[in-house]
Amino acid sequence: MAIRPILCLPDPRLRAASENVGVVDDEVRALMDDMLETMYDAPGIGLAAIQIGVAKRVIVIDLAKKDDPPAPQCFADPEILERSEDASVYEEGCLSIPDYYEEVSRPAKVRVRFLDRNNERREIEAEGLLATCLQHEIDHLDGKLFIDHLSRLKRERAIKKFAKASRLNEPATPRGPEIREKLG
Repeated sequence: MAIRPILCLPDPRLRAASENVGVVDDEVRALMDDMLETMYDAPGIGLAAIQIGVAKRVIVIDLAKKDDPPAPQCFADPEILERSEDASVYEEGCLSIPDYYEEVSRPAKVRVRFLDRNNERREIEAEGLLATCLQHEIDHLDGKLFIDHLSRLKRERAIKKFAKASRLNEPATPRGPEIREKLG
């Protein structure tokens, strides 16, 4: 396992659509392991392969609380089959957009089909933070960022901020959870 560098906005690779893996083999499992180690090191609760420069449809998530044992989940070729009409709002952030958080409204529940670490086809019904995290990470696989769900003004401000930091050669270091539950 290895910790890999996380791409940050405005890196154009973050806007690339990822390709299906088709089969979860040893190479894909090694990628999943590297992604988990990278995500835990950041620290975050979710990571898409494109965030480490690999344009494959692979995501990892771990929503375990700080004092609980790790509970990693790995998803290859995830696809959302159903979305609820009800919405929920969470304050989201992203390891590729460090130290920037905004409230995002997404469907409260989703049903997702994917391949697990053992190449078994599975479906999961998710709600709450897991539903939000799955949607956030699957967006990455389609070249979308959480800021794309914000108003044009907020999105443009975020893009300008990170473009300026990039021009000034001040790479932002990913810190904090990728998605934080809104408190209060």
